Amino acid sequence: MRPSKPARRPANDDGHKRRRQMNEIETAPDLLASDPVPQPRKIPFEFPEDLDPQWIPGEPELVAMLNGASLTMPYLEPFLIRTMRAAVERLDDGDIKEQGRAFNTQEQHHFQAHRRFNALLKRKRYPELAAVEEQMKASYAKLSRRSLRTRMAYTAGFESMTLGVTKWLIEERIKLFAGADPRAVSFVLWHMVEETEHKRVAYDVYCALFKPTFINGLARMLGVFHGSFDVMRFAMRGYKVILKKEGRWGRVRSRLRLAQWMWAFVSYVFPFLFRAALPGHNPRRERDPQWVTDWLGGYARAEPGVVPLVDTLHPEMPVPFPVRS
Repeated sequence: MRPSKPARRPANDDGHKRRRQMNEIETAPDLLASDPVPQPRKIPFEFPEDLDPQWIPGEPELVAMLNGASLTMPYLEPFLIRTMRAAVERLDDGDIKEQGRAFNTQEQHHFQAHRRFNALLKRKRYPELAAVEEQMKASYAKLSRRSLRTRMAYTAGFESMTLGVTKWLIEERIKLFAGADPRAVSFVLWHMVEETEHKRVAYDVYCALFKPTFINGLARMLGVFHGSFDVMRFAMRGYKVILKKEGRWGRVRSRLRLAQWMWAFVSYVFPFLFRAALPGHNPRRERDPQWVTDWLGGYARAEPGVVPLVDTLHPEMPVPFPVRS
């Protein structure tokens, strides 16, 4: 009589399941990890009439790029909020739900500030930007009818791009913003700091909602490029309108300068997009710039209601808080 074979490990064994999932195209994050909840900060930045839409002296192409990006936020971020709200309503995990709600509150504060800033741009110099806004309004209404998986993949994909943008704006801040209007600079950098703070939330919600299968992993990878390039195309339409109004779009010298700034942007952002599209990607592995960490720590110790204005004339452009002794 032949000896019986050892009993096979049950298919639902935790260890076996974990090893099997590690071999999938997408690996879910450790949702039990004690990640800090992002802290919404409604900072009362002001954009008075004396703020020049050309707020970086001598760099009209760079300003056009940044103003074009700002134009997208009051249309992009409400879409992200609606998507995140629909996603967390389907989850049972209280920690993930709390993270998602904090993400939404931060994004709400961001787009409200951008809407006020953009109103100044249109009122003072670029009313033609309203046509681009109408295009975005229609585009996001159409995108809102897509499946929740597509919308969450778009959300997580765009958030992966912001990590590269933050790295560029923070690490190159002296080159980019020396002598610029501190009200605009500080508002932009605050937004980037908080994008870094909630960098993992959209990814976590996507992985919690959609099982780690090949199809779901592929959808998330496609979302990296869908979300990022979709926002970039509208930002490009915005800066084209601005440069035309300034009489620079048809100048070879201006287009070459624009190409230089675009290359600087791409060289920082595209490595993040590439890594985000890889199987097993986890945004927790992306290291935060020290300036971001210092800003978050400084704000936590600051007096309530403070408006953190960066000193753009300082040779190092430090965080706008006293250094801890």
